[in-house]
Amino acid sequence: MFAERAGGKNFQEHPQSILLTDSIKPILQKRHPDGQYCIGQDSGIYWRITDPPEKGAEAPDWFYVGNVPPTLDGQTRRSYVLWREFIAPLIALEFVSGDGSEERDKTPWKGKFWIYKQVIRPPFYGIYEVNKASVEVYELIGGQYQLLTANERKHYPIHPLGVELGIWQGQYYNMELP
Repeated sequence: MFAERAGGKNFQEHPQSILLTDSIKPILQKRHPDGQYCIGQDSGIYWRITDPPEKGAEAPDWFYVGNVPPTLDGQTRRSYVLWREFIAPLIALEFVSGDGSEERDKTPWKGKFWIYKQVIRPPFYGIYEVNKASVEVYELIGGQYQLLTANERKHYPIHPLGVELGIWQGQYYNMELP
């Protein structure tokens, strides 16, 4: 069994992940009446076999994968093993803790941006910067991530899911953040 990676670099990450999940839950229930989907929150996506196992994983702050069981062998998922499941997440989101360079790192075999683009390959990759109240969303088109342009509401449509990703300002879990 693979261990989870340590996570949660900011107090706001957990409430933001829960808010994302809660806000799309009605859509997911309609899309997957059989409950066959999973959402990961700072959970490892294992993409290569390494020793220790954590070196071959990336742990997005939030991700969604459709058409997979929410549990494995009747147990709560602790990770997502890409070579066993064969289905890439539809969307992976990173919440910036520092200056955002880690989330945009294109260094082969170790940079987050490179790993998402070359190996995990979610059709949508988002980078959220709470300090700037901004989000960047990239779509994988022809094997390359293209930075999307926001619509008139400053949201980014995630067409396959029928939702838009954008900044909401409000209070949630005793925190007032964008």
